[in-house]
Amino acid sequence: MITIVGGGFAGVEAAWVLASHGVEVELWEMRPHRMTPAHTGPHLAELVCSNSFKSKLETSPAGQLKFEMDQLGSVVLAVARDHEVPAGEALAVDREAFGSALTGKIESHPLIRVRREPFLPHQAEATLRQGQPLLLATGPLTSPELSEWIAAQSGRRHLHFYDAVSPTVDASSLDRSVVFAQSRYDKGGGDDYLNCPFNKDEYEHFVAELVRAERAPIHAFEAGGVRGEVQLDPSYSLPTLEGQFLEQIKYFAGCTPIEAIAEKGPRSLAFGNFKPVGLTDPRTGRRPWAALQLRPENAEKTLYSLVACQTRLKWGEQKRIFRLVPGLGQAEFVRFGVIHRNTYVEAPQVLDPTLQFRVRPGLYLSGQLTGVEGYVESAAMGIYSGLVLLARAKGIEFPLPPRETAYGSLLAHLQDSTPREFAPMNINWGILPDPAEPTRDKGVKRAQKIAAAREGMAHWSRELGPILSLPTA
Repeated sequence: MITIVGGGFAGVEAAWVLASHGVEVELWEMRPHRMTPAHTGPHLAELVCSNSFKSKLETSPAGQLKFEMDQLGSVVLAVARDHEVPAGEALAVDREAFGSALTGKIESHPLIRVRREPFLPHQAEATLRQGQPLLLATGPLTSPELSEWIAAQSGRRHLHFYDAVSPTVDASSLDRSVVFAQSRYDKGGGDDYLNCPFNKDEYEHFVAELVRAERAPIHAFEAGGVRGEVQLDPSYSLPTLEGQFLEQIKYFAGCTPIEAIAEKGPRSLAFGNFKPVGLTDPRTGRRPWAALQLRPENAEKTLYSLVACQTRLKWGEQKRIFRLVPGLGQAEFVRFGVIHRNTYVEAPQVLDPTLQFRVRPGLYLSGQLTGVEGYVESAAMGIYSGLVLLARAKGIEFPLPPRETAYGSLLAHLQDSTPREFAPMNINWGILPDPAEPTRDKGVKRAQKIAAAREGMAHWSRELGPILSLPTA
């Protein structure tokens, strides 16, 4: 029997993979015995935010990931389609019908035993001492006790923290006639950073729009409130006022929203985050008035994050404001900036490619804890973890997904040790590898990426054949 903790998207997918291939599973879910600040009911894989599973278009990154999940027998997507509601190109569901149907499907499977109670650290230790694998898929609202235990396994003091992430853009969408490569004073390799140079008028317009832009509200479960009538466990101690919330952010992340810095004075960014010292704009041969720097987000330099631009602006406002930056006029954002409570490990340092702890054999993570973001991505990692554990149960070496697949691209993010502040990532064009033959035609490039992903998935499916067909040892 394999123990899985967490009845969210990752947990139910992992359990379904294993049970569907003859492996008994014990799936632990603490709700409704113990509620969280965000959940409102007892359903497994409860939709706590949007009811959308992203684009249905097979020519999109999300569509490709769902295609790969379907190839591997996703139970979440199958149930979602049974309870779909109109949402244009997106796969959206009736929350209650979806949750009820999925819960019933999991609970009725003869090889899945659902235990509705908290799973505690001493039980984790006992499982591992017995030589049994343990999969933790407890998500962003992991219980305090288990959170501390996971943090200890990963070498951190705490697992919960306030995440301050700057926006990330697709490198191919940058205007290279404006953006130039140079590190301050040509330190390091001399071109580790890209720079977006402002003149005085551009800078002042940007700051004025930034200061008046609309901020995103703090989510209830981050600020101490809850949706619905639920009884919170008293050990969940969260700040209740916005001022206290931001102090907590400062304490944990040492970051201040860029809009808050701009409010301190019109030159505050020019003398701080956007200080242009050590830079020369090749168009003018002079130092720019201010400069926003871009730092590579991955080893392939297909993604760049906006340095020191953590923000609480609404996503639509982020797109509008940051496109005022010289060189970012047509920027495509693959991740918007956020400042919120989050839970995940430093995957490149902590997890191996099978999502097993490097220093704790037998202990696996899945879902958002690994550093992916979104319902679909969390579910995808659950399927992946189920396959890893299935291979282990059958005594077969697990074949890693090809880099060009959506799965391979998500895993590449989780294994990329490029020096940076590691942050969760969803599936997007920027993490799918560029085609071997460079092209400036965006449509052609994207079509080639999808074609390569399909070919890679076909190859991986053949490699997974023995795992899916041979009987369990």
